[in-house]
Amino acid sequence: MSEEAPTDSGFSEVRAAVAAKGKTDAECVQVVVRCRPMNSREKEDKRTHIVGIDHQLSQVTLKSSDGAAPRSFTFDGAFDETTQQRPFYDDACFPLVESILEGFNATIFAYGQTGCGKSFSMQGPASPPAPTEMRGVIPNAFAHLFEYVKGTRDIEFLVMRDLLDTKTDKLCDIRQDPKKGIFVNNLSEVVVDTAEKIQAVLDRGLTGRTVAATAMNAESSRSHSIFTIIIEMSSTDAETGREILRAGKLNLVDLAGSERQKKTGAAGDILKQGAMINLSLTSLGNVIQSLADGREHVPYRDSKLTRLLQDSLGGNTKTLMIAALSPADYNYDETMSTLRYANRAKNIKNKPKINEDPKDTLLRTYKDEIGRLKAQLEAFMNGGPPPGGGGDGAGEG
Repeated sequence: MSEEAPTDSGFSEVRAAVAAKGKTDAECVQVVVRCRPMNSREKEDKRTHIVGIDHQLSQVTLKSSDGAAPRSFTFDGAFDETTQQRPFYDDACFPLVESILEGFNATIFAYGQTGCGKSFSMQGPASPPAPTEMRGVIPNAFAHLFEYVKGTRDIEFLVMRDLLDTKTDKLCDIRQDPKKGIFVNNLSEVVVDTAEKIQAVLDRGLTGRTVAATAMNAESSRSHSIFTIIIEMSSTDAETGREILRAGKLNLVDLAGSERQKKTGAAGDILKQGAMINLSLTSLGNVIQSLADGREHVPYRDSKLTRLLQDSLGGNTKTLMIAALSPADYNYDETMSTLRYANRAKNIKNKPKINEDPKDTLLRTYKDEIGRLKAQLEAFMNGGPPPGGGGDGAGEG
């Protein structure tokens, strides 16, 4: 590509830091929480701050105004209202987005009550263009991916995107294919070659997303949105000379918030939209509960939202849930509900695997086995146990 990669984004430094920590084989859904600051209305009403965040312990403590003992929850990450956008992305989201460059599928979705900061975390300020330091997960992911694409010379990339707004329920023709997985039929695919172009496509798509003012949120999303990036990669194996084909898919999901009519003051169409939002989120909660409990039947087909997220919850995907919290005491019930919801989600086990040609997968297996045997032989030569007998429990007589 002709355009120069940005030099001041710092993603290469984050990549080095992540690599230094080493990879994990964790397959459970990763869950982080992020608490927004008090808004102007809550400050005027002199609301009490009831959410405590310990970033080092990844712990959230919720205080009760009725004198009950505080409740604590531990997650994969916890971020308070002082956390800035880019550090949040680097700490919570970078490793997951990086994994699609290896050929994995990944999903990041934000959940929480209306007005708790989900869209700010995912996209940034409501009125673009946002300054660099205010960009949310989605624009940071764009910059991250294209910096890597532009800086890599030995791999060929094809980058495509889809945008689905699930309020268009009648137009949402969901299909399933052994190779493609679950997909929406007849979505347009746009090939893009810069972060700016993919952002422009997203902005065009978001113009069709309905928002409305409620008593809880001046720009409340009235629908869920799912933005998908597909990266196809072609490289040559240094040892065999074979062409290796891989494909990674990133789903960026901004869920509409759960809401209570008595708090939002919604009426008419806005009230009906809220009811539909709550219904789909209830279906999502039922799926999470079923997976966390290990039930045989999981009700993915109860809503189109859960059907579309099927691979992300219990399937071939690395998944991160961002649980967005309000700090104010009058949202205690909703905040507790979100924390319980998130606590269940972290027990869901996915089965992510690299998307590549089956022949390449077999070659990878052989190469991994050869590498394992070489390591055993080297250990044996240095006084370790003999190679070939090293399975669990083997070698004891």
